[in-house]
Amino acid sequence: MNIYPSKLLESAVTELSRLPGIGRKTALRLALHLLRRDLTEVEAFGNAVIKLRKEIRYCNECHNISDTEVCSICASAKRDRSTVCVVETIRDVMAIENTGQMSGVYHVLGGIISPMEGIGPEELTIESLVNRVAEGTVKEVVLALPTTIEGDTTNFYLYRRLKDFPLKITTIARGVSIGDELEFTDEVTLGRSILNRTLYEVMFAKKS
Repeated sequence: MNIYPSKLLESAVTELSRLPGIGRKTALRLALHLLRRDLTEVEAFGNAVIKLRKEIRYCNECHNISDTEVCSICASAKRDRSTVCVVETIRDVMAIENTGQMSGVYHVLGGIISPMEGIGPEELTIESLVNRVAEGTVKEVVLALPTTIEGDTTNFYLYRRLKDFPLKITTIARGVSIGDELEFTDEVTLGRSILNRTLYEVMFAKKS
């Protein structure tokens, strides 16, 4: 039985419910809300989403989202380009930036190694990171990945790939609880974890 009085409404609900965390009830509420708004507001909303999808770029250097070929962080003369903070996703860049404790630049992997999900090193931007380090200007790589099994696996893989370069490899302090995602960690805890980062080989030795 079709409970929707309009196929247009049903179609809108179906598309909205494809968004993460949005069920059909919430999608219906959002669709009805849009119907109550002025047409110009709805058009502005729709155009913003379409423009985002069509025109967004990824930074040629760090793979963060950007409006230009090089993102504002990589392009800033105030950033310490000798320090590269490696993160899983773009959301992690935003979380760390909110702490105000990272003066370096970033490298977004686009995920973490997870054999269970079929994600291997070749699916990530690891080669791009290795190439950045090989240029010789990077003095420290900060591994700021989730404190999960997959995050630790990725940390170890990156350490193996980078350990022979003349640089310091550090990891964020374990102020972030085991199993936590960075984007959901409060700013104070995350900021302290960045400031109190330790050498990865020391952390690895404790686990061995």
